[in-house]
Amino acid sequence: MGAAQEGPLSVHEAVTVAGAHVDAIPSLVVTGEVSGFRGPNARSGHCYFQLKDDQSAMDAIVWRGTYQKCGFALRDGLKVVMGGKFNVYKGSGRLSFVARTVSLAGEGALRQKVAELARRLEAEGLMAQERKRPIPRFCTRVCVVTSLSGSVIDDVKRTLARRNPLVQIQEVGCSVQGPGAPATIIRALRVAAEARPDAILLVRGGGSFEDLMTFNDEALARAVAASPVPVVTGIGHEPDTSICDMVSDRRCSTPTAAAESVAPALEEIVGMIEDRRTRLVRTMQGIVRADVAAVDQLDGSSRVAMRAYLDKRRLYVESMASRKCLTDPYSTIEDRSAQLNMTEERLAASMPRLISRLADGVEGDARSLRGAMPGALARAEKGVSQSGRALGVLGTRLLAPYESGLARMAGQLDALSPLRVLGRGYAIARGPAGHVVSDASRLAPGDAVSVLLGKGSFEATVSAVDTAGKSAPER
Repeated sequence: MGAAQEGPLSVHEAVTVAGAHVDAIPSLVVTGEVSGFRGPNARSGHCYFQLKDDQSAMDAIVWRGTYQKCGFALRDGLKVVMGGKFNVYKGSGRLSFVARTVSLAGEGALRQKVAELARRLEAEGLMAQERKRPIPRFCTRVCVVTSLSGSVIDDVKRTLARRNPLVQIQEVGCSVQGPGAPATIIRALRVAAEARPDAILLVRGGGSFEDLMTFNDEALARAVAASPVPVVTGIGHEPDTSICDMVSDRRCSTPTAAAESVAPALEEIVGMIEDRRTRLVRTMQGIVRADVAAVDQLDGSSRVAMRAYLDKRRLYVESMASRKCLTDPYSTIEDRSAQLNMTEERLAASMPRLISRLADGVEGDARSLRGAMPGALARAEKGVSQSGRALGVLGTRLLAPYESGLARMAGQLDALSPLRVLGRGYAIARGPAGHVVSDASRLAPGDAVSVLLGKGSFEATVSAVDTAGKSAPER
């Protein structure tokens, strides 16, 4: 106990003392139910409510920043887990629990996890309608994946047999509840797909939200979406939709509804066939009537067109028959003969004049040609003479560089010519084999040599060889 109080405290002092003691309480984690929720405040964004259980209640505050981070909306009746500290408001002395963290408790926490998974899978496109495969309208082979120990499998088989006994049913058992259930369902889906049925029914009876958490498993949901065979779910929990329902190709509220959706009743099939037959007959009748009307119209049009054509040809024949060449051919021939005689007479009368004009024209052209010929020849001769002179000048100009180059090369060849060297007093000696002798050591006394001079040549015999500038002894 502390020291005895010397005098009464003011309200403010008392609240301050209480606040100091409350501040000394460490942070706590509290779970309870939200009651009397007010918020978020329009101006501040804070939330105010009471957190209660069966025995007590306390005021609670969630600041705006904390509320924005919690990821769900607070409401009355929601069970939550809050971490924070008690605080005494000095203005009123009111004790409140100020939350720093807020999360859902129990089923609420599970629902939050399911909602987060649903958002993630939806973002990946697993729930997109265009991804889902169509279910055959008339399934003949159906595989049922469910627990074989409950009444669900019997309900499904009974429904299929009642509606359409022609449907073949295959059963694949699995566990539908508990920690290991998702793995067994995944294996069952794989076995069912290997049989290549028209559709797979994934069904189970009703239960609590926690019981149905098996069908909110991420691995199972991905297996349903990846199944090569269309999957129809019938999970008996109408208020809630599981993740498997969301990714399946068709979602039904109950196992019975799932069975009915893949097996239309025989009466429905017969009615549908009869309806199709009736519509087909009506369509064919309409086509036949339209064709008959078209033929009638074409026949009428053909008769009208033929009549118009014949009338046109009749008028043409009548107009031709009224011509004079057909009604009075002899008169026509006489007219044509008279015209021909007149033409012949005019031609005979005009022919001498025509020939005379042509002769005069030819004579005039001849005179003109004779008068122009001398001048033309003179001009041509002058042009040829000028062209000859120009060609001579051009040829001289073009050949000049080549002539000077040829003279230069001739001088160079003459300077290099051996005859030029011989003209300066030198001689060329050739050995017995005809080769030019440039080394005395290649000769021996007695060898015959031919000597070429600047003018003429002579034959000689070697009497001595001097390879070092002296005569060598005979051998």
